Amino acid sequence: MTLDATSDPLTVPGPLVSTGWVAEHHDDERLVVVDATVLGVDAATGFHWLSGLDDHLIAGHLPGAVFADLLEEFSDPGSPFAFTRPDLDRLTEAARGLGIDDGTAVAVYDASIGHWAARLWWLLRSAGFANVAVIDGGFERWRAEGREVETGYREPRAAGPLHLTAQPGYWADREEVRRIVAGDERSALVCALPRGDFRGETGKRARRGHIPGSVNVPVGSLVDRETRVALHGDALAERLAPAVDAADAATGRFVVYCGAGIAAAGTALALRRSGHPDVAVYDGSLDEWLADPEAPLVALT
Repeated sequence: MTLDATSDPLTVPGPLVSTGWVAEHHDDERLVVVDATVLGVDAATGFHWLSGLDDHLIAGHLPGAVFADLLEEFSDPGSPFAFTRPDLDRLTEAARGLGIDDGTAVAVYDASIGHWAARLWWLLRSAGFANVAVIDGGFERWRAEGREVETGYREPRAAGPLHLTAQPGYWADREEVRRIVAGDERSALVCALPRGDFRGETGKRARRGHIPGSVNVPVGSLVDRETRVALHGDALAERLAPAVDAADAATGRFVVYCGAGIAAAGTALALRRSGHPDVAVYDGSLDEWLADPEAPLVALT
């Protein structure tokens, strides 16, 4: 069913919501709970991304949750790079397919450390949908607390109208990054990859390292790895300090990247919820940057 336009809205309390808040509201027809999990698989043919749908159906999901396919439905099928953001028409269609409309609140989670959920949060927020939050701790936190898990397919609710409008400042492109590297634009470049990848010691690409001038704030450093709960307060400020110092020395703007724009969304979300409004995700990230064999890369090994 669609919601009555005159009904009182259910509003998420912030960019993160607790598992307790979701448990309290998960029977509310105004709330759409979304599993955004994607899996990385090392196979004989090499590394590739795999939809988390099978795990969603078989291993289970939060009660009432629907599944968001970030690999296909929430990406641009015409792009040569995985996870490229879709245009507004495609994003609207994909979101409505999950039951999301102007009258709903959305709570997103994943079975990892929250960066997949952050990617969907970033897509929706960048399109003007503000009533969305990431479930702090995700599926692992939910299960650790002994909460109910559901298996099988859940039919999405019928969605009403959804009006999305592109918002400025959420995305950076290759040309902006080139200007920063050249010194023609002063913004903080932030790499959200693990430290080994940043230093060029590890990585799955033929060329390893980071974009010149970058500082490193790995998305994995922004959560408690045991509980999957996001860091807050002084602990978060300490981890974000390299990026904040770099932005303070420039214009206050952050451009965050990773391999394909996913980990970047997790670090970007942490910066936003820490009170830094001028944060952009470089959507193509290293996948696009390294498509140019002349694009500079720095390794510290």
